[in-house]
Amino acid sequence: MSFRDLLVEIGCEELPAREQVQLQESAADQFAQLLDTAGIGYGVIQPYIGPRRIAVLVQDLAVATRPETEIRRGPTLERAFTDGKATAAAEGFARSCGVSVADLETLESDKGPVLAFRITHPSRPTAELLPTLANRWLQNLPFRKRMRWGKLEESFSRPIRWLLLRFGAETLPWQSYGLLGEAHSFGHRVHHPGPVPFVHPKDYVAALEQAKVRASWPERRQYIARRIEQLAREMDCEPLLSGSLLDEITGLNEWPVVLAGGFAEEFLRIPEEVLITVMIQHQRYVPLRSPNGRLAPRYTFVANLESRDPQVVIHGNNRVLRARLADATFFWDQDRQVPLAQRVLALDQVLFQEGLGSLGDKTRRLQRLVRQWAGDFGVDADILERAATLSKADLLTGMVGEFPELQGTMGAYYARHDQEEERVCQAIGEHYRPVGREDSIPQSLEGQVLALADRLDTLTGFFALGKIPSGDRDPFGLRRASLAVLRISLEGERKLSLRRMIQSSLDTYGPSLPSKAPACGEQILEFFADRLRVLLREEGFASDQINAVLAVAGDDPLDTRRRLESLALFLADHPAAADLAALIKRVHNILRKEMVASGPVREELLLEPAEQALARRWQALRGQVQEFLASQQYLAALATLAELREAVDVFFTEILVLCNDEALRNNRLALLRELQEAFGQIADFSLLQGRG
Repeated sequence: MSFRDLLVEIGCEELPAREQVQLQESAADQFAQLLDTAGIGYGVIQPYIGPRRIAVLVQDLAVATRPETEIRRGPTLERAFTDGKATAAAEGFARSCGVSVADLETLESDKGPVLAFRITHPSRPTAELLPTLANRWLQNLPFRKRMRWGKLEESFSRPIRWLLLRFGAETLPWQSYGLLGEAHSFGHRVHHPGPVPFVHPKDYVAALEQAKVRASWPERRQYIARRIEQLAREMDCEPLLSGSLLDEITGLNEWPVVLAGGFAEEFLRIPEEVLITVMIQHQRYVPLRSPNGRLAPRYTFVANLESRDPQVVIHGNNRVLRARLADATFFWDQDRQVPLAQRVLALDQVLFQEGLGSLGDKTRRLQRLVRQWAGDFGVDADILERAATLSKADLLTGMVGEFPELQGTMGAYYARHDQEEERVCQAIGEHYRPVGREDSIPQSLEGQVLALADRLDTLTGFFALGKIPSGDRDPFGLRRASLAVLRISLEGERKLSLRRMIQSSLDTYGPSLPSKAPACGEQILEFFADRLRVLLREEGFASDQINAVLAVAGDDPLDTRRRLESLALFLADHPAAADLAALIKRVHNILRKEMVASGPVREELLLEPAEQALARRWQALRGQVQEFLASQQYLAALATLAELREAVDVFFTEILVLCNDEALRNNRLALLRELQEAFGQIADFSLLQGRG
């Protein structure tokens, strides 16, 4: 069979930069799945993602599909023939296949021999299938939102401007979105807006390079990072370039040119978080840090064209940045003229959420919550209450109104200017954290408590109103809020009683919530459990172990993870773990089917040596196991319980648990129940996959 290279390209208006990372990961996989389903052999598939194009280059694509054999199964031989003659079942199956009974064959199956008919589907030319596969690929590409344009029924992330389907040197007829496939691509919008011809798909990347387009997303990203680092070193600075910012810049530029700009040093008197926010969030610039640790009055940026006079481009960017920083400086000076404490009363005039009151109402709820919880966390209640009082006041400042990303951060600066206690300032500055996955949790204990109160107040209020996330929709960020609570518990190693904290939050709302509000507590706990399951899976724990622990764990996320860590280590490292887990699952299976009366094990009914030995061994270990469980030393508890393995094994070998004597049977079941309850304080072993 012969092979050719294939190139599929979609040209469109500028794609969202942040979605290009997912396209880079999925475009090739999506096309590979279509080829596999169609039975077409192929080599390496390389994606090429840019602001104005999505393409895949398939090397060594077979020119024809693989011949495939389909086997249709009919009735068993017992039903197909009676006294050597074909029955109605056999005749009907043959007719459905379009042949006679004599053309059928016999095939072995799990039901015994059956009649079967083998259908061979011949090869089909790949070129005939590719336009259809390309259309399916377009529909399968993952986008958060799709749009329609013109009078078209089809939708896509952005309006499509050209299509390209090249199989070797042949341009295939591809029609979609009211367009007919071209024989060429198109270059940079400014430098080379016209067609980009090439003879063979393998020439695609080089041809686009000549047309001022760097087609490879990873290579473009690497080039940008390298040039920014190089330019920063030349200025004796270090760039503040996160992975997410680099991804976004890569998605905005198909011919990146890295340049450096600057701003007046007088702007360095405002908080550096403001400067960084303006440069990164609003301009996609890369701030620079000087060797002395302070922000430098310089920055780098990436232009999507190669100017004849770069200084003109630099001057234009400097002018835009200067205007933004001048606004920020004005807000900085104006906001400090009014103390935060004077802004608190005005929070009553700002709606938090319909049905949940104003920001003033939320502030008062936070005051009550943090004062209730202060003792549990060993924090000064007055400090916490003061931080809660001022925590939302910066939402009324000009700076946060212009730059909402700085909420909390500016509150801390303004509180320091007002000479508030430093612990109050730090808690205000940290209580919105973590904002996203890359953000850290609050470092101070006061900040953690205030952050927990803020998230739980929001979660309980919105759940009580019935505004619960469903599917991909989460307009109020409740999943993010729950993950923040879990991360504070896990990363901060804070023991929490989510049930009690949820109830406190509901109680703080008082009678203002709907009458069904008290019932939402269990819903919120389940919501937390689902988020915790995802979080633990991302940390690398096995799904069956997560389910086994969550089935018995309480409402403390930190305790749940400690149980899981202990279980994972025990199953991975202890030599008796697999056998013991299988035995405990056997215990579970027995007890699940039998009614066990409550009450202790009666020693006088332990008649056989094997059951006496197991009871003695369990009595010797019980106290130590309970001590380990009480102190949350779950691995030590499991290791101690593992010492029962041999006794349990002998017990099942020599003892008939479900004997005819009811008293003996119940006593043996009671012994097994005690063992099950001990193991069940750590995890539900019946949910573990494997033997048993």
